[in-house]
Amino acid sequence: MITLYDCATAPSPRRARIFLAEKGVAYETVQVDLRNSEQLSVAYQKINPQCTVPALRTPEGEVLTDNAAITAYLEARYPQPPLLGATPIEKAHIASWNWRVEFEGLLAVAEALRNSAPSMANRALPGQVDYPQIAELAQRGLVRVQQFFSMLNDRLAGSDFIATDSFSVADITAVVAVDFARVVKLKPGEQHPHLQRWRAAMSQRPSMSL
Repeated sequence: MITLYDCATAPSPRRARIFLAEKGVAYETVQVDLRNSEQLSVAYQKINPQCTVPALRTPEGEVLTDNAAITAYLEARYPQPPLLGATPIEKAHIASWNWRVEFEGLLAVAEALRNSAPSMANRALPGQVDYPQIAELAQRGLVRVQQFFSMLNDRLAGSDFIATDSFSVADITAVVAVDFARVVKLKPGEQHPHLQRWRAAMSQRPSMSL
């Protein structure tokens, strides 16, 4: 049985939960309490030295410690439905868009949140090392998120999906990024009709309630 080290309130493990649901893979869950810094505990460091979630233990006992490894493993082990692309060009487009959404969306929200939230003082980056907050990065993050919304809206003007003409991991990452932006009080507005249409369509997928 696969075991997912999860945190119900965090965006990164949500990506893994949605991916697992779309694949129809059964798994066990171990909750990691980020609010009380359980990810930094000695016990959890033995599982994932990076001190982050998600982590996934395979039936063979291997532990995968980031979404990139988790999605690559699950796609290879459970190839249907293909979420990383079926053809070489699909794989290329999905990889490109997934990286772009992660960098321009998820990381932008994280930049705004981690450099402004009082609860994350001295925790501006995840992991073992403490980093101080930089207020200017929080402001830059907010600007980046707005640009991210505009970029996605333009992309979706002629498409039902982010990367190709079918649902992929890029859509999963984009849903999580758009929803995560609420923590910094940003969401798509009337100026983003295509993005709003796409997000409404995504909500019809049962996996998106996870």
